[in-house]
Amino acid sequence: MTTDPLLTWRSEFPILEKCTYLISNSLGAMPRAVYDDLAAYADTWSTLGVSAWGKPLGDNPTWWDLNAAVGDKIAPLMGAPAGSVLVHQNASIANSILFSALDFSDTRRNKVVITDMDFPSDVYVLRQWLPDHMQVHMVKSSDGITIDTDELLAAIDENTRLVSISHVLFKSAYIMPAQAIVDKAHSVGAQVLLNGYHSIGIIPVDVSAMNVDFYIGGTLKWMCGGPGGVFMYVRPDLLPTLQPQVTGWFAHKQPFAFDIEHFELREDAYRLMNGTPGIASLYAIQPGVDVLNQIGVEAIRAKSMRQTRRLIDLADELGYEVVSPRDDATRAGTVTVAPPNAYEVSRELIERGIIIDYRQGAGIRIAPHFYNSDEEIEHTLHTIRDILKEGSWQRHQRGRDFVT
Repeated sequence: MTTDPLLTWRSEFPILEKCTYLISNSLGAMPRAVYDDLAAYADTWSTLGVSAWGKPLGDNPTWWDLNAAVGDKIAPLMGAPAGSVLVHQNASIANSILFSALDFSDTRRNKVVITDMDFPSDVYVLRQWLPDHMQVHMVKSSDGITIDTDELLAAIDENTRLVSISHVLFKSAYIMPAQAIVDKAHSVGAQVLLNGYHSIGIIPVDVSAMNVDFYIGGTLKWMCGGPGGVFMYVRPDLLPTLQPQVTGWFAHKQPFAFDIEHFELREDAYRLMNGTPGIASLYAIQPGVDVLNQIGVEAIRAKSMRQTRRLIDLADELGYEVVSPRDDATRAGTVTVAPPNAYEVSRELIERGIIIDYRQGAGIRIAPHFYNSDEEIEHTLHTIRDILKEGSWQRHQRGRDFVT
């Protein structure tokens, strides 16, 4: 029997002692070290008070520099250079900052390309920021799993200003052909924003090699960093072209001048900062990012491919529909399974301590991470079989109308 070296990390995640946790595509398990990091935050605040903004405690950066320091920890996981990644509170804020900074004045470039498989919140924010002359071209999935590459690339033409899409589709875990998209967009003079919530930490990503213009992702899923940690990468040479309307004193060249009449943007990544950041979340983010940097995403990806393949094989054996790519190379970390009565089955799984989630129109999303065992994979699919055989799923029918 082969020993899985990544399972040595299980003890660092307390929730794994209490349940079968297979929902890292929604919220990664909390590392035990978060307790210590949040205690360090409280100690810094209690002992230094306002001086924490400008006086380091030991080897830790000041609160003023903490955003950039955390961004530099995230950067290696996405192939970004130091100083090019900053952290914001959520994706809507990060998207708003970026969209407010883009120039949409060229009426000849009046098209933005999206897909119907993107996370809705990203589309909500985009539509609100687009001027009236801009048109949204939505490429639709024909199978609920993938986006046709040829159709997507054909939609990117000389009228396109921006392509704003997910790197990995949240419902199906399909990995979009990011390099081909960036290459096509650049060939016609368009720019690309990729949403990386379901990619960073579970598949290898290199934004520098890809030459993508903008990349926004979050720490709360595969990076085990919790909420309040959304990172934004901007290709360094593009920073001077951005004029954000959503801004604040952290973006000012001389923030402590308190000059109410003159506002001059910084030239580095802080150009896209706004007001005072959430310091506590910047502490909480770091243990998960540190673990991922120690393990390496290549090792995580290899295990993920093996376990998600096993999930698909088991689903096939049991006769359940799989709503995720079968090609290992185009599947990220989640397998969506649609057995009969999937919603009710998902509720019963949770009651039995198998933590997964359900998405309307897709099915049960099962998302093993590096800390999950192969036995947990087997147990989950066999429990679905047992729930259906026993009929215990019927206890949950009443709540179905309230699913959104």
